[in-house]
Amino acid sequence: MSIDIAARQDAATPIVIVGHVDHGKSTLIGRLLHDTDNLPEGRVAQIVESSKKRGLKIEWSFLLDSLQIERDQGVTVDSTRIPFHLDARQFVIVDAPGHRQFLRNMITGAADAEAAVLVVDAAEGAQEQTRRHAMLLRLIGIRHVIVLMNKVDLLEYDQARIAESERAVAALLRQLDIEPSLFVPASAREGDNIAARSPHMGWYQGPTLTEALAQVPAPSGRADLPLRLPVQDVYRFDNKRVVAGRIERGRVTVGDSLVIGTHGTVARVASIESWHAAPQISAVAGQSVAITLEPDVIPDRGDLLHRPDAAPVRAARIRTRLFWLRQEPLRVGESFRLRLATAEHQVTVASIDSVVRLDDLTEHAADHVPPEGFAEITLAASESILFDPFAPGTTDGRGVLVDRNQRIVGGAPLIGPAAIATGTRAIHPTDSTVSLWDRAQARGHRGGVFWMTGLPGAGKSTIARAAESRLFAQGIDVSVLDGDTLRAGLCADLGFSEADRTENVRRAAAVARILAETGQVVLVALISPRTADRDLARQVVGEGFQEIFVDADQAVCESRDPKGLYAAARAGRITGFTGIDAPYDVPENPDLRLATGQGSVAETADRLAAHVAGTVLLGDAARRRS
Repeated sequence: MSIDIAARQDAATPIVIVGHVDHGKSTLIGRLLHDTDNLPEGRVAQIVESSKKRGLKIEWSFLLDSLQIERDQGVTVDSTRIPFHLDARQFVIVDAPGHRQFLRNMITGAADAEAAVLVVDAAEGAQEQTRRHAMLLRLIGIRHVIVLMNKVDLLEYDQARIAESERAVAALLRQLDIEPSLFVPASAREGDNIAARSPHMGWYQGPTLTEALAQVPAPSGRADLPLRLPVQDVYRFDNKRVVAGRIERGRVTVGDSLVIGTHGTVARVASIESWHAAPQISAVAGQSVAITLEPDVIPDRGDLLHRPDAAPVRAARIRTRLFWLRQEPLRVGESFRLRLATAEHQVTVASIDSVVRLDDLTEHAADHVPPEGFAEITLAASESILFDPFAPGTTDGRGVLVDRNQRIVGGAPLIGPAAIATGTRAIHPTDSTVSLWDRAQARGHRGGVFWMTGLPGAGKSTIARAAESRLFAQGIDVSVLDGDTLRAGLCADLGFSEADRTENVRRAAAVARILAETGQVVLVALISPRTADRDLARQVVGEGFQEIFVDADQAVCESRDPKGLYAAARAGRITGFTGIDAPYDVPENPDLRLATGQGSVAETADRLAAHVAGTVLLGDAARRRS
């Protein structure tokens, strides 16, 4: 029978094969496919010929190691997925790489597995990658683990020596709270206890590997769990707005009331769209759907739709288990994108709570997570995140961290919300019961923060105040935060050291975020000369932040010198003055550039006000005010 790559894999049970490099994973799969008649006709002859050319006996691993680099180097590089059947039951075998350089592929290959076969060389016992892969099985949450004690022919099938190796592996797994379903002594190369009982181990009365796989529970039904429908995209067809996504769990029916993500707006499912098929009344977990809503609200990609009476957890600080993939250590303060289903959130590492020592699997305090290390950390987001805590055997809470180059740098299952520790107290911020969407609907515009940066004397505060008047006249709720106002009150205790300037930016951004979350438009006029400080402001504010570069060259700014500060700096009465003896980092890609040396204040304010209004006004309000 041939391997049908187009077979229906959504009805199959995924089984991942993991283990230390050279412990025989690929050999096992090749032998398993052969002994259960899952190979195409003529494939064995090809394997025999390939093995002869390399001076080897029949090498079953050549079935999987299809890349030349893999055959030459003897390692599995990528995850291979192969449909596989035992009698009438369908499986998907996932061959995950064992070499430490390819663990990124292993974590993605094993992500949806229902069960795992952990392959251990009985003669060598547990090795580094055995421990690492066992940690990954725990991290991913695979509950059904079969341990295949491979290469027992090298121990001459000796029961006592095999049992001793099994006990050592069992002790390792117990440290990780993994209780194996079964230990199978086997030789993949010789076929012992793979699909047929070994004639060399009469003392073993347990099942063969194929019998053990047949006993793996089928994928658990998720249709009866509370609904979770992440929004993939929103499309417009004629007069309909269609919300598309895959139901992760639960079911949705026409007429159901759904909450739209963090907006908190409730809408009714008006229809489940069908093309060239009978109309649908309902859909269940695993199905991709396109629905319409009443009223015609507009969810964003990543919004999580759920029922009002079964909401997910909402938190801005989240405890997370982490497998760190980057080759440089992870430290507190680094920022990433957290991908969770179809959503992406900007997050920062707030704390490293514990790190696992791989040699003895104990946890200890540390100030960094080493490359390919395991840890428990706390992530802080600039906005509330909706999620279900990670649970073994489910897809709930399975996140990954992505760097600015869109590379996955860590697997990050979400454990639950984390408190903010302040001295001996724990602070738990609460969310308003009035949603951002409700505020925007009431005002006709969204909130937002427009961060105006530029040299002293560039005109930031002057233009901000002029634009404030224009926006207020349009009915937009707008505020201005400028540097002197903040320094006179909230930041009166701060000086002008580098640390104090960073803290000044952080406080301004925190206030701006609070105002924006009440639906206000905030114009922040602050020199904020360093790119790192403006990035901090963007991180604190989160969604709705825009950088506005108020651009005037230094000669123009110095000729204006409205406060006499340039003259004081030239005379040495002020030190560390931006533009004289302190640098200014010019924004590389601002959302708007205002060249204040080339036009009047009125013209520049008009341009800023038009940009802000075009950004924050809702569709109907924008049309009415245009």
